[in-house]
Amino acid sequence: MAKAKTAELAEWLEREHPAEIGEVEWTALLAALAPVSESYLRKLLRATGIPLAPLIEGVRQESLYALETSLLKLCGEYEQGGAERRARVRKLIITARDHARWAARKSSSKKTEKEEMMLWMLTWLENPPLFADWVRLRRAALQK
Repeated sequence: MAKAKTAELAEWLEREHPAEIGEVEWTALLAALAPVSESYLRKLLRATGIPLAPLIEGVRQESLYALETSLLKLCGEYEQGGAERRARVRKLIITARDHARWAARKSSSKKTEKEEMMLWMLTWLENPPLFADWVRLRRAALQK
């Protein structure tokens, strides 16, 4: 099935030639590749190298730098959005935090890093506008 979804995505990209994957393209892809989970589609899209809008890219957790970058992008989305958009951004981050919690329990080698990531996401969720200043201070504290 994985190869089939990858092939379907490649065909769609070849046909549509999007410069970026935004919300319109995301909705079209969810329909075209159905059934497909949002997390799997996001993974496939990240692998293409095509630029993704922040809500499509989601919360990156491969490193603290990637997490910081994606959370800062999502701050912009949150601050510019209405109630519905803010709820979507919060849901995305809550889901990512839950995945980090699961990864911390599953792998003792990743536990410390994933716990730090959960702290960053929890801080973002508690006060998105404050996050940029907080993460700058947190990074400085971690480097000492």
